[in-house]
Amino acid sequence: MMISNGIEDEEKWLAEGIAGIQHNAFYLHRAVDSNNLREALKYSAQLLSELRTSKLSPHKYYELYMRAFDELRRLEMFFKDEDRHGCSIVDLYELVQHAGNVLPRLYLLCTVGSVYIKSKEAPAKDVLKDLVEMCRAVQNPIRGLFLRSYLAQVSRDKLPDIGSEYEGEGDTVMDAVEFVLQNFTEMNKLWVRMQHQGPVREKEKLEKERSELRDLVGKNLHVLSQIEGVDLEIYRDAVLPRVLEQIVNCKDELAQYYLMDCIIQVFPDEYHLQTLETLLGACPQLQPTVDLKTVLSQLMERLSNYAASSPELLPEFLQVEAFSKLSNAIGKVIEAQVDMPIVGAITLYVSLLSFTLRVHPDRLDYVDQVLGACVKILSGKAKLEDSKATKQVVALLSAPLDKYDDIVTALTLSNYPRVMDHLDAGTNKIMAMVIIRSIMKNKTFVSTSDKVEVLFELIKGLIKDLEGISTDDLDEEDFNEEQNSVACLMHILYNDDPEEMLKIICTVWKHIMAGGPKRLPFTVPPLVFSALKLVRRLQGQDGDVAGEEVPATPRKIFQLLNQIIESLSVVPAPELALRLYLQCAEGANDCDLEPVAYDFFTQAFVLYEEEIADSKAQVTAIHLIIGTLQRMNVFGVENRDTLTHKATGYSAKLLKKPDQCRAVYACSHLFWVDDQDGIKDGERVLLCLKRSLRIANAAQQMANVTRGSSGPVTLFVEILNKYLYYFEKGNPQITASVIQGLIDLIKTEMQSDSATGGPASDAFFTSTLRYIQFQKQKGGAMGEKYEPIKL
Repeated sequence: MMISNGIEDEEKWLAEGIAGIQHNAFYLHRAVDSNNLREALKYSAQLLSELRTSKLSPHKYYELYMRAFDELRRLEMFFKDEDRHGCSIVDLYELVQHAGNVLPRLYLLCTVGSVYIKSKEAPAKDVLKDLVEMCRAVQNPIRGLFLRSYLAQVSRDKLPDIGSEYEGEGDTVMDAVEFVLQNFTEMNKLWVRMQHQGPVREKEKLEKERSELRDLVGKNLHVLSQIEGVDLEIYRDAVLPRVLEQIVNCKDELAQYYLMDCIIQVFPDEYHLQTLETLLGACPQLQPTVDLKTVLSQLMERLSNYAASSPELLPEFLQVEAFSKLSNAIGKVIEAQVDMPIVGAITLYVSLLSFTLRVHPDRLDYVDQVLGACVKILSGKAKLEDSKATKQVVALLSAPLDKYDDIVTALTLSNYPRVMDHLDAGTNKIMAMVIIRSIMKNKTFVSTSDKVEVLFELIKGLIKDLEGISTDDLDEEDFNEEQNSVACLMHILYNDDPEEMLKIICTVWKHIMAGGPKRLPFTVPPLVFSALKLVRRLQGQDGDVAGEEVPATPRKIFQLLNQIIESLSVVPAPELALRLYLQCAEGANDCDLEPVAYDFFTQAFVLYEEEIADSKAQVTAIHLIIGTLQRMNVFGVENRDTLTHKATGYSAKLLKKPDQCRAVYACSHLFWVDDQDGIKDGERVLLCLKRSLRIANAAQQMANVTRGSSGPVTLFVEILNKYLYYFEKGNPQITASVIQGLIDLIKTEMQSDSATGGPASDAFFTSTLRYIQFQKQKGGAMGEKYEPIKL
């Protein structure tokens, strides 16, 4: 209630003030129109007396001031015209000083002073000095601030600057600088003193009001920056030291933050670069609560943009040692501001790092130095809990990746992994994903085992369980995505030198073994294929190379591959291991290493026998074994017979008859390889096909017993297609009469009452007959072969 009363009262006082100004303005206008100087001075003094109030807040006082300001502009026009009032400007300057109250007197004096300077009857510097000194008479913060703001306003275009019409004899630029600096200093003192003007309970409101008036003070710095005569030398020796002295001595948080920001924004970047030491030297002397991280970040941002504007500026940055000065200043500020939260310190280093990456991208030592400073801040503290600080550390670590587009450069930074160690487990993994994405996006090959070691140390959050997080706690989808990213990464690790490539594979193997069984199904396959790629590059190098301790030979790599795939037994993942063993067997086949290939097949059969129990998995596995074995050409007769015998034996032992049938007719390909030197054993092919027919027949009868119908004849049609394949390939055992018998058998089956020829098997058989008909009509040698078959 009290607050609303206060607001109402203030509105009432403002209305009274405005009414007073309007009342006196009416008589002032009448006096001006009748060229009556005495009356004009009398009513203008009364009008300005309304500004003597102490009842209004700065916001309301500003409204009142603007009303008076408009009238003063009109009065100034009257004072300029000597013909109208008949009084010389010198006499007028004396006359207005007889006003009864100090505030109206000084407003009138500033107004006449402005006309006095314009008349050039006295040097501008003398009038300005007189005015700035006289304004000291008003020490009430609000009234004094607005009075001095008026002085700054009327004098800004009348400063004795170089090239200005008011430039006098001697060093007048310094007089202009001195006038603005003095006005600035006095205004700042008044502004700072405002905080003590009201009751303590309204401190927050007072601070807000003070903040609204900050531009009145800051305008002086803007005027200083606009003075043509203020070159680097004057700025360095006169302007900056005086301004900084005032900022440091005022010991006020709001003023210090705002004015430091003003300096950075209004003066040229070139000046900042050349006076960096002086400017930065003031930072540790400021109040501990001043938000220096924002001030310094803006300074570094401006300097970065300045450096980017022209490559020729780089020597200047090196000459003034900008990086080391900024780095030292940040260190001192962090020391001075004991209570600065960790996020503030890291934000400063993020800004310094982006400055370094933009200005000195080639200086990796600088980048590492910044990261080292962060390690120093973070060390001794527990893992980061503060999400804002964590975000800043991620920004710090991401900056070099974005800049260099090359993870290899980041890998040379010794402090990079040390900063990562301070992240909590979750963020560590996010950062690891950022690193992997950067590598994948830029297709950067990591080409030495040492760099791979550093890289895997960086992404260890994805490769093994960190403290506090186990694989069981993770979301399945996220876990799969992370591990697939690691798998992709493995294909980017590459070196043309086989020796180094083998070292890389061993390094990766060492790291993924520490990751626990859940990760192995994702990480083992890419590693196996990476090793097989190396094997194919080394084909033909079977023996040891003389003079080398650890030569990278296929045999040696296959030994390693055996260990790698064996590690899947702890998962367990027998189906995956079987596939990988068969891939390795193919690799050994290409390298002409019969014992190694045989060993891999043996391992695959052992897995099939002992580990793969599911009937569907068995079907898939036996077909993979048959397919791989068919392509092998390294085996001698004895080994091939052993493996073929195993494969056909397991085929016939599958659980379901249709699966048995299909696996057995697939085995027929093991005895007929359609290559120049391939095995072509027609009798054993026929044996397989006959055996599959018997199984198909048994399956048909079993279906008849259990369902009362013999089921579709698809299996017979499939076997017929195999017969046709070998018939065309020239197997002497497969004759037209054998095929004729099979066609008749299928037709009989399809016509029998118990058969339920499904639409799929009917279409399949029709299509097969159509193919035979097509071959017959085609003529030539093939047409003759097909001729005896009657459809």
